[in-house]
Amino acid sequence: MNSATRAIEFWFDFGSNYSYLSMMRIEALAAARHVQVLWRPFLLGPVFRQMGFENSPFVLQKEKGAYVWKDMERQCRKYGLALTRPSVFPRAALLAMRVAVLGANEQWMAAYCRKIMQLNFVDDRDIGSIDVVSEALDALGLPAQRLIAEAQSDANKLRLREQTESAINKGIFGAPTFFVGDEMFWGNDRLEDALDYCDSMTPRG
Repeated sequence: MNSATRAIEFWFDFGSNYSYLSMMRIEALAAARHVQVLWRPFLLGPVFRQMGFENSPFVLQKEKGAYVWKDMERQCRKYGLALTRPSVFPRAALLAMRVAVLGANEQWMAAYCRKIMQLNFVDDRDIGSIDVVSEALDALGLPAQRLIAEAQSDANKLRLREQTESAINKGIFGAPTFFVGDEMFWGNDRLEDALDYCDSMTPRG
């Protein structure tokens, strides 16, 4: 891995609470190390169903769910992030995810993703609705109506399905997940480890 190809894949779902923690940090952390972020939105629901879960384990397992929100409060204090526990969890975000797939290689991708995460985990808004996704795009000065129409095209819907299938095939079982080459790192608390690994793969001059 040379300096021109230093990159970290960031696999996330807007409904994932721990993805929120990574989303709000990854761009600055990666930029400080001159690492490119490769945005990989995917749907956790099909991944969970593949494992036999009909909902998030944080919902299905009451004790784990109670712990997770206490942990989220601690982690948000640690990182200086605001947090409002969503009134619906996990919140369906299909439209927001389709826009993310559409914009994965665009300059506005990082800002859009942070805005959607803020709307979900700070403002407790329905990020699956056209109104809220339009609001997020408008706030960034983007052509909301055109982008949403493109995001809802059959071709783009297929892209999200294929990316989710790719996540399953790569062995992803939760979010956030990071890849540096073929090396997988799971969980927000492994983001720095993934970036460290990226550094270790760079030949020293």
